[in-house]
Amino acid sequence: MSSTPDPFTRQRGLSGFGDDGQRTLSGASAVVVGVGGLGCPVAQYLAAAGIGRLTLIDADHVSVTNLHRQILFGPDDIGRLKVEAARDALARLAPGCTVTAVEDRIDSATASALLHGHDVVVDATDTMPVRRVIEDAAHALGLPVAWGAVLGWHGQVTVFDAAHRLDDVFPGPDAVDLDTCDGGAVWGPLCGQVGTAMASEAARLAAGLPGTLAGTLAIVDGRTGRWRDVALAPHDSGR
Repeated sequence: MSSTPDPFTRQRGLSGFGDDGQRTLSGASAVVVGVGGLGCPVAQYLAAAGIGRLTLIDADHVSVTNLHRQILFGPDDIGRLKVEAARDALARLAPGCTVTAVEDRIDSATASALLHGHDVVVDATDTMPVRRVIEDAAHALGLPVAWGAVLGWHGQVTVFDAAHRLDDVFPGPDAVDLDTCDGGAVWGPLCGQVGTAMASEAARLAAGLPGTLAGTLAIVDGRTGRWRDVALAPHDSGR
């Protein structure tokens, strides 16, 4: 019997998860697109939970205005690539997780190749056109998407899969720049609320557990702390 302390003991003890769930999670991989206010807590909790492999995709650098909500970074990281700073922080937190840092901006030409080879996609980006590219590519690859968004005092979380599509919930055309977190105000702790909810969805998907938010849009009001659920109709493939 090994004398090495098990960091996942309290997680293995969960009913419906156990050793099998932890084993599956440790062999799974997730790709997190966007390492900002949402991507930071997502990556932190996925790595800490014991996911085997994380790929982080972002081309931005850490700025001082990021620090109130992008909790993997500190003042010493200002000017560094987010993916590299995040990789180093995660290595200290969860050395058993293999983290790959990809400096890139995902687009329709690169999305499929960047998402391929993972079990779960996490969309932590902040513009609707990019979100559409990610969801389209993930759908074509047969990958579920743990999706979230924040702006101001409000946040949303759901899962897109074969039966529930982004365009069904948010049909275009898209308003220009209205949903860009970097260009607007945002309540920092709200990013943590939404990001950890996304991480929980992604971890359950990666572990093969039943019962995700697919078919439900969970909406949180940061001013009151209250969540509400909106039921989503299944995708009509004949449209």
